[in-house]
Amino acid sequence: MNYPNYLDASFLRLPQIIGNPKANPPVPPLIPIKKSTLWAWVKAKQFPPPIKIGNRVTVWRSEDVEKWMREQIERNQSGQEAL
Repeated sequence: MNYPNYLDASFLRLPQIIGNPKANPPVPPLIPIKKSTLWAWVKAKQFPPPIKIGNRVTVWRSEDVEKWMREQIERNQSGQEAL
């Protein structure tokens, strides 16, 4: 399966991070978790904070998400517990 290169974008919206199998075409997840898990991580400061760019528009900087993903991989490879 070919994954879209969302990390070239400036911002990511929630469905681009956690995926949306009901979309046409389906959006594969960058991080295979549920929405509630992502928001719990944000609240606990374990995931980058979002940016509110409108009344109903919340985004994450793609650079922040990519950095977080790399940190999780490095933690896993060094034997530390990742999220």
